[in-house]
Amino acid sequence: MESLEGLFAHAMLLAFGESCTVQQYQLVAAGTRNQAIFLQTDQGAYFLKTNHETTTDIFKREREGLDWIRTNCSLYVPQTLAQGSYEDRHFLLMDWIPSTPKKGDYSERLGEGLAELHMCTAKAFGLDRNNYIAILPQSNDWKDRWFDFFVEKRLEPQLQLAYYNQLVGEKFLDRFRSIYPFLEDFFPVEKPALLHGDLWSGNVLPDAVGSPALIDPAVYFGHREVDLAFSRLFGGFDSRFYEAYHNVFPLEPGFEERVAVYNLYPLLVHLNLFGKAYLSGIQQTLKRFLD
Repeated sequence: MESLEGLFAHAMLLAFGESCTVQQYQLVAAGTRNQAIFLQTDQGAYFLKTNHETTTDIFKREREGLDWIRTNCSLYVPQTLAQGSYEDRHFLLMDWIPSTPKKGDYSERLGEGLAELHMCTAKAFGLDRNNYIAILPQSNDWKDRWFDFFVEKRLEPQLQLAYYNQLVGEKFLDRFRSIYPFLEDFFPVEKPALLHGDLWSGNVLPDAVGSPALIDPAVYFGHREVDLAFSRLFGGFDSRFYEAYHNVFPLEPGFEERVAVYNLYPLLVHLNLFGKAYLSGIQQTLKRFLD
């Protein structure tokens, strides 16, 4: 890892306005796009995310998303301390969240906190800026109807990207788009809700006192059932989470039938990020609703 000492010094200077001695560091995650580094310094422990993406504002949008959630939710969200670039690396410095056993009411607190977040609303579906889910762009132009936003700003961009990357063909495009008329009156009419946007178990972890903390958001104002559906995609959330959420902010009847449709979006995202292994899940949903 080249120029790490210079990167550390630059990030610390930007965060604290003075030099800070890094006593030790450790690579804690190395994905295909981002690296995550634990820093132990003479001023405390910190978490540094870095990447070499040509898109320069991914971490800026992540920082804004974390700030949105922290402002509108009582769940813990790590403080972001510095964000910028050094040589050919982009970085985001934030508080380190130590690994701690979950408290007994962990799931209940998470459900209540998510319901609290979803009570933050807006004039329409979208956001006043575009952002990202992982490294993929999310267009957030305002739409008055959830159906229009979901199809035009979520499903279609990912579907077209998959076609461009030759992950699907024209026949698949036609079949996928044939579900759109069915969705016109499919979703319950609700106010836009502030969403985490990437709510799977890897983006929720216990904080220093064992209460739930939220990381890695892809925020926008959408239908609140999106977060709850996404939480079902890869497991990791128990029944107490859903019960606590429902007690605070009950869902409309029929949510179970809508889960697979909402999850077409994250499955398309994973198709574009990681390849055709995620295509079968999309095909199963299309078969369920079209055949």
